[in-house]
Amino acid sequence: MNPYILSLDQGTTSSRAIIFDKEGHIVAIAQKEFTQYYPQSGWVEHDAREIWSSQLSVATEVVAKAGLKASSIAAIGITNQRETAIVWEKASGRPICPAIVWQDRRTAPYCDRLKEEGHSDTIREKTGLLIDAYFSASKINWILNNVTGAREKAEKGELAFGTVDSWLVWNLTGGQKHITDVSNASRTMLYNIHTLEWDDELLQLFGVPKSMLPEVCSSSEIYGETAANILAARIPIAGIAGDQQAALFGQLCTKTGMVKNTYGTGCFMLMNIGDRPVLSRNNLVTTLAWKLGDKVSYALEGSIFIGGAIVQWLRDGLGIIRNSADVEALAATVPDTDGVYLVPAFAGLGAPHWDPYARGTIVGLTRGSKAAHIARAALEGIAFQTVDILRAMEADAATEIKELRVDGGATANNLLLQFQADILQAAVVRPQITETTAIGTAYLAGLAVGLWNSTDDIQSQWQIDKTFEPDGGFDADATLERWHRAVETAKTFK
Repeated sequence: MNPYILSLDQGTTSSRAIIFDKEGHIVAIAQKEFTQYYPQSGWVEHDAREIWSSQLSVATEVVAKAGLKASSIAAIGITNQRETAIVWEKASGRPICPAIVWQDRRTAPYCDRLKEEGHSDTIREKTGLLIDAYFSASKINWILNNVTGAREKAEKGELAFGTVDSWLVWNLTGGQKHITDVSNASRTMLYNIHTLEWDDELLQLFGVPKSMLPEVCSSSEIYGETAANILAARIPIAGIAGDQQAALFGQLCTKTGMVKNTYGTGCFMLMNIGDRPVLSRNNLVTTLAWKLGDKVSYALEGSIFIGGAIVQWLRDGLGIIRNSADVEALAATVPDTDGVYLVPAFAGLGAPHWDPYARGTIVGLTRGSKAAHIARAALEGIAFQTVDILRAMEADAATEIKELRVDGGATANNLLLQFQADILQAAVVRPQITETTAIGTAYLAGLAVGLWNSTDDIQSQWQIDKTFEPDGGFDADATLERWHRAVETAKTFK
């Protein structure tokens, strides 16, 4: 058995490739950013062809960096930005329009109409999701109704829809496989999480022909092999999971009640709720975590649309830092925010508010406010949003969460994680390997090809780097009360 797994981690702002060995160690990493398009207010688009070219580029690069031959790779695992909608021609493989990114809000009025027409309960009961422009179904509907000739081609069976995982597999296999896994399917708002099938009633509601949709597979199986002209070897593609479910698996939150939060472009908190899809009473969503063999696991999820992206805005929008990594040092030059609160509702507010019309807001500014106060308020805004979701999760699960496992790029920021522990009044645990999204799908792929025999084989690979304990003297309640007043300002400023 070849001892290496190639993980393709296709994110919102960059494509990455990481090679792991059998012990879960990182052998090599390659990363390439790609273009973000904002053609109108609230619109976010990607070029699907650039996604593919950047992902293929880093896959080739990382194998060379590791000093390996492609034939040394036992399997490929894919993890991806979720909900982003790509529609392409089956015959040519060409996308018919730009990919509509998960952050895109153009379909918010259409989603409002669905709510007004009384579809909320049906959609929630079937999919575990709340009606929102975030999910894929309204994006597909928009493409079919607004791209010239799209609906006619779709009804003739000439078009394919996929989330980014489907698009990558299609290209990796030379157009031979049009598939997805249960975790990505459950984010489309077209997939019944109880029957584990595309739902005919929802397809009719959103006007999506079933012929467009990929076959839904488990999260860990051999789906096919790379085409002969890709990576110079036929490598099994054997693991797929949406990025947040992959991170939950990579954090080895395989037991009911375990919780992780990923701090990426957005922030995403998931709790493993076992083999039954419990619906939230507190504006969280219920999603499929993964399917291993015949066993399905579900999760409660809270989504924050703008997490680490707020730091990019400080860099690119305000210009108060040169590099994203500089934000911690700048924020640490002041002891607190001096009453400044930043609500990063640049793409509306996700859970538990689900307000697509909220807008980014800074409150509490005085003549004494400095760039450092704004930088610190930006970091605290990430942590505040996280605590709102955790409290909703605790209410749904009827349990107090005492430990939060964290991962993602922003977890290198000790100031953020210490504030997170203080405001949560719970331990925040950072593992040694924070590339949990990539290693999660590597584990799924490795299990499929027999590199590991079971999840028990990989439990020991999860090791703690640092635990952030809460400051018992911190007045979390008063601080949260002021934060919630700032949130209400963001909601009313429309």
